[in-house]
Amino acid sequence: VQLQASGGGLVQAGGSLRLSCTASGSTLDYHAIGWFRQAPGKGREPVSCIGSIDDVPVYVDSVKGRFTISRDISKNTMYLHMNSLKPEDTAVYYCVADWRRSGHGCYDAYDYWGQGTLVTVSS
Repeated sequence: VQLQASGGGLVQAGGSLRLSCTASGSTLDYHAIGWFRQAPGKGREPVSCIGSIDDVPVYVDSVKGRFTISRDISKNTMYLHMNSLKPEDTAVYYCVADWRRSGHGCYDAYDYWGQGTLVTVSS
């Protein structure tokens, strides 16, 4: 299974971006998916996830109301829609997926990680 992330780039504060992550080798429906990020000099943190036992997305407080996670089963692709971007959103964003674990929200570990896509928000 491979995850291919894309959509990062340079955007001004207040702007929008849509990150995409396409899976090959398995399907994304009914499985856990999510997005993590790692800002310069900081640890990796979960941004938004959907667990395997429900279809309820969870978000880190700092992005609530601005980011939306979704998936298109027909394209086997997950998305992270990012609006009202702030300089503190600057990070490498990673998509994740897991076909084994069961639970709600973000997990402590995922079997599959995308390669990361850089988002830079200028002030």
